[in-house]
Amino acid sequence: MKGALLAAWCGVLACAASAQTPPSTATGPRTPGSEAQALTLEQAHELALRNHPDIAAANYRAQAAHEAFVQTRAGLLPQLSLYGSAVHADSANTRLMAGAINNPSVFSRTAVGGGLTQLITDFGHSSNLLASSQLQASAEAHNASSTREQVLLQVDHGYFSTLKAQAVLAVARQTLDTRRLLLERVSVLAQNKLRSDLDVSFAQVGVEDARLLVQQARNEVDSSMATLSTVLGSSEQQRFTLAEETPASLAQSGDVAQLVEKALRDRPELASLRDQRDAAQSLARSLRDARLPSISAVIDAGNSPSHDARLPANYSAGGIVLSMPVFAGGLYEARQHEAELRARAAAESLRTLENNVSRDVRIAWLDLNNARDRLRTTAQLARYAATGYELADARYKVGSSSIVELSQAQLELTSAQIAESTARYEVLIREADLNYEVGSAAGADAGAPPPPP
Repeated sequence: MKGALLAAWCGVLACAASAQTPPSTATGPRTPGSEAQALTLEQAHELALRNHPDIAAANYRAQAAHEAFVQTRAGLLPQLSLYGSAVHADSANTRLMAGAINNPSVFSRTAVGGGLTQLITDFGHSSNLLASSQLQASAEAHNASSTREQVLLQVDHGYFSTLKAQAVLAVARQTLDTRRLLLERVSVLAQNKLRSDLDVSFAQVGVEDARLLVQQARNEVDSSMATLSTVLGSSEQQRFTLAEETPASLAQSGDVAQLVEKALRDRPELASLRDQRDAAQSLARSLRDARLPSISAVIDAGNSPSHDARLPANYSAGGIVLSMPVFAGGLYEARQHEAELRARAAAESLRTLENNVSRDVRIAWLDLNNARDRLRTTAQLARYAATGYELADARYKVGSSSIVELSQAQLELTSAQIAESTARYEVLIREADLNYEVGSAAGADAGAPPPPP
């Protein structure tokens, strides 16, 4: 009986080997003329930094804030204007009679000239306003850096999630091939009356279950590839051949306090809020000083090629202009109080964000350590499951066990392999999360707009 069983097994193995076909290695839906593009993590970062619309919008906002700073700075620089006029009066003694308190005489003339105005001092109003504008521009630059870090985190998630889905698909395909092989073996044995039709039915159920697993895994690959294509700034789904890479890890130290300290120092969101708080404080000081005098120097000069005989051919004049608001219905005081309240609100928002950042760093650190523990556990589980499957397969071949035991061993092996593949890429995703939380996302400073002077 055992000799006949071994002979049947040899025939089954030869038949299965000739019928087995290699699994497909496609990483995404095939379209006519599409070719998979090789892509590394660094190249993915470069594509996202160059193509993602959120990064472009953040850079434009930072540049616009810098232009607002330039506009504010212009008020401290000399203002030069050119004038030209040609006036014809009805008579030599024409005067303006309505529309103003003064009654200046109007003489026929043609004249050109220029005027120069320079602010001497306004006792801190303009300088504080300039400081506020500069801090706002710096805050927008930090916001642009924050946007870049968020996009890079999305790239890391999309990249490693796609690799994880592909690894699960590989396990599913291997499982399908193994169960097909078992079905072929059991079918031959059943034809030779060495196994029952019940074993064939169990093997068929295993094959269909593995086929469902492959279909689900393939859909996960396609979905992950679509997500990755979008985060790289493409409106169409692309096909990539991804390289296995590992990002730099910051979590080798067991002291999470160092990571929290680094995050509080380097996170661009915190730097932006600090700048916004300081900008609001500078604006409040500027609005306080708006009630103080403003002193400017004014110089005008010009020439009149044709003019009334009573006018000179050339003219020049200079003076000091003092302006001081006396009463504006509480406008300046209300503006000052508004800016002070906004500065206090920004300070409280900064405190809230600092607390949240400290919490997020600790959670990300714990998640990473847990992911590493899970990887070690799932790797050991996969080894035990593989050993168990080999023993169950050997027992079934010699007729010492039922197909139920072998099917259970196959199921446990598949689950263990999927868990190990998932845990391996989960570690990479959690490392990317921690890098982001501490303000060390790879390439975060690439493509940054120049900071304001």
